[in-house]
Amino acid sequence: MLEDAGVRVYGSFFDTEVTLELPALGANIRTPLEDKSCHVIIDAGGNDSGAIVLNQFSKYFTDDETAMLAVVNCNRPETHDLEGAVQHIAAIESITGLTVKYIVNNCHLLRETTADTVIKGHDFCVALCDATGKLLYGDCYPAGLIDPDALRGLSGRLVPLGLYMRPSWLDK
Repeated sequence: MLEDAGVRVYGSFFDTEVTLELPALGANIRTPLEDKSCHVIIDAGGNDSGAIVLNQFSKYFTDDETAMLAVVNCNRPETHDLEGAVQHIAAIESITGLTVKYIVNNCHLLRETTADTVIKGHDFCVALCDATGKLLYGDCYPAGLIDPDALRGLSGRLVPLGLYMRPSWLDK
């Protein structure tokens, strides 16, 4: 879907789900990193273990050219309270040597997400920003499940997301 939209996708050299929990990137990721005209987005997973793979490419990341975002779901065990979320971000920064600039609220419950779920996450992420000095980038919500008008009172940008999942993910 991304490639159909003109976005080149780089990832693990494995083509199967064998690497679901293995933090690995193929060496071909260097191609866009070495092209200064290329905008690169890397999803390094949700914790410091996922972020560790970035270290092999550290020469390409500088705070003045890199905007690091921490996507937070306060319904996850490691980020369900402020102390855990602060430690989570600090661990990612420590491992990568980069500074998280933005917090993204992605509080959800998959298909059971409601406007109240997103609002709860927004309030949590605002408190997290206050505690860490980070900036709130925006609030994600599942388009098609929530009417964006129900989120109108939130400060910042709203980021509508589709719900795309590997069918095998929910089977576990």
